[in-house]
Amino acid sequence: MKNFPMQSNFTDSQFQFSTMPIERLGATEYTLVTLAIDMSGSVSGFESELTSSIKEVVNACKKSSRAENLLLRLVTFNNNVYEEHGFKLIKDIQDSDYNQVIQPNGLTALYDATINSVDSIKEYGKTLVEQDFDVNGITIVVTDGMDNRSQYNSSNVKDSISDISFEEVLESMVTILVGVNTKRSDVQQYLNDYSNEGGFTQYVDVEDADANNLAKLANFISKSISNQSQSLGTGGPSQPLSF
Repeated sequence: MKNFPMQSNFTDSQFQFSTMPIERLGATEYTLVTLAIDMSGSVSGFESELTSSIKEVVNACKKSSRAENLLLRLVTFNNNVYEEHGFKLIKDIQDSDYNQVIQPNGLTALYDATINSVDSIKEYGKTLVEQDFDVNGITIVVTDGMDNRSQYNSSNVKDSISDISFEEVLESMVTILVGVNTKRSDVQQYLNDYSNEGGFTQYVDVEDADANNLAKLANFISKSISNQSQSLGTGGPSQPLSF
């Protein structure tokens, strides 16, 4: 893997992310996907269901007619943001890659994880476009609670997302915030507010994080990824799906 340094829009921070070497890319167009998954202490109790849903997303994407055009990056976050793997072709990802991916502990750096995810797509997308690839992107952030650790705020997140359109780096970008296990009304309201203040395309609420609901979520995420990939070449983003 090659490492590309990624400077955020804010001069006091630098994120690192890894990518597929460009010479290994056989298609002419790609959808860049980032999944950012909360693994703070509060997800303890449904971490196995959350892990299974990640695997289901990847396996469903492998069956998509656009599988050869999907590059996926996975990050997890608690006190910090961790790249579990950089942008990889879907076909190169194995279930076993995710067996120990969710290990609940710590606080919730939600804003930092969002900016990390969005900016990695922006920077890698810029690199690919400069090499004459057609590129769009989608970021899905999954969390069960409120930010209590980040150095950034929701306004910074909005700037990061809007910069992709302003700089015309990608053909289009979709951003989805997913709240899971949001039984407390204050969490639901907080995440609704964050979705609006951060400029997300869509907010999805999964109140009960049981196996059935997280399987339904995996199906929603995989279809959203596939639809965004199918929209490449149309000049705009895919339409939000109902959960």
